[in-house]
Amino acid sequence: MTSMIDREIFGGLVRLHVLYHASHEEIFGLGLIEELAHHGYKVSPGTLYPILHGMERGGYLASTVELVGKRNRRVYLITPEGRKALKLAKARVWELFREFFEEELEFGARGKGSTRTSKAGVRGAAAKDRARG
Repeated sequence: MTSMIDREIFGGLVRLHVLYHASHEEIFGLGLIEELAHHGYKVSPGTLYPILHGMERGGYLASTVELVGKRNRRVYLITPEGRKALKLAKARVWELFREFFEEELEFGARGKGSTRTSKAGVRGAAAKDRARG
């Protein structure tokens, strides 16, 4: 990640990628850096390793050290706590996805855009005020 915006906005997505991949196979730093680059994230070792260590301290990952050639490699797997977090995150990401693409999804289904207003913003508050009359 190259900027403060990337770290602030996309840091959580990187962590979700880590959990997802660790739920399918053992993962390691360089392999993750390459995988994340495939998804458009430019993550340096100085960014990724603290994330991995923090996720391990938080109980989401567990690591072991393997000898690869003449070098040690720390590999990570998801823990039961990490699986719970991933399951919850999956539901929340799905909800966010539906909200992000609501108009596109409804347009495809009905042939027109959505008229739903947000409950979080000014338009939602104004709509509620108009409804109360």
